[in-house]
Amino acid sequence: MLLVLAATTLLAAAPPSTGASPARPSFVADGGTNLGHAAAPRPLSRSAPPFRGSVQRIGAKLRKRMTGVSWHPGCPVGFKRLRLLKVRHWGFDGEVHHGRLVVHRAEARAMVGVMRKLYKLRFKIRRMRLVDAYGADDHRSMDADNTSAFNCRLVAGTSRWSEHAYGRAIDVNPVENPYADSDGYVSPPAGAPYRDRSQRAQGLIHRRGPVVRAFADSGWKWGGDWSWPKDYQHFSVTGS
Repeated sequence: MLLVLAATTLLAAAPPSTGASPARPSFVADGGTNLGHAAAPRPLSRSAPPFRGSVQRIGAKLRKRMTGVSWHPGCPVGFKRLRLLKVRHWGFDGEVHHGRLVVHRAEARAMVGVMRKLYKLRFKIRRMRLVDAYGADDHRSMDADNTSAFNCRLVAGTSRWSEHAYGRAIDVNPVENPYADSDGYVSPPAGAPYRDRSQRAQGLIHRRGPVVRAFADSGWKWGGDWSWPKDYQHFSVTGS
């Protein structure tokens, strides 16, 4: 069964200009109308496509891709309790992109609602790919500044399942929102400049800011509120 919150529409870029300066890409709306490829670009609020998000069961093709990578026998949840989300999000390039997440089915609607709010805020997410694209290696995914959710793994250095293993956690822009401890350790290493949380860099999450509120409205808690260590990228249902 496919539970569609809104039909996903592919975006098309207009052909490049033949003039001296490069053309600004344009979006094509659902009906095929070009929403702007003029010399003076329209305001973003007029030309931006609407948010789209969908919730789907994990199909056979994706099951095959995930098995032995982000999911394996013995994981605390099976495929029947997971859902694939497809959502639009703003990228660091100022353009709209399509991202994918796998989350627990009980959290699927709420997560699409959060993504809708982030889209409305024009909060920028560098990339949003399934962690399988990185061999389910958390460090590789973080190094790529990839936003991801489900990954059947243990909490580092422990024998207990991470909330990611249940599809009840997400890491957002790990470079701009790194894991940091009180001794100066930062992960991923490229996140070291963002240990200073007073910055106003794109994609950075601030305490009491709109991103934290968007997740909190759906009951998700932020790792940036932990006493040391801090996990600024991390949101989860349980707060762990």
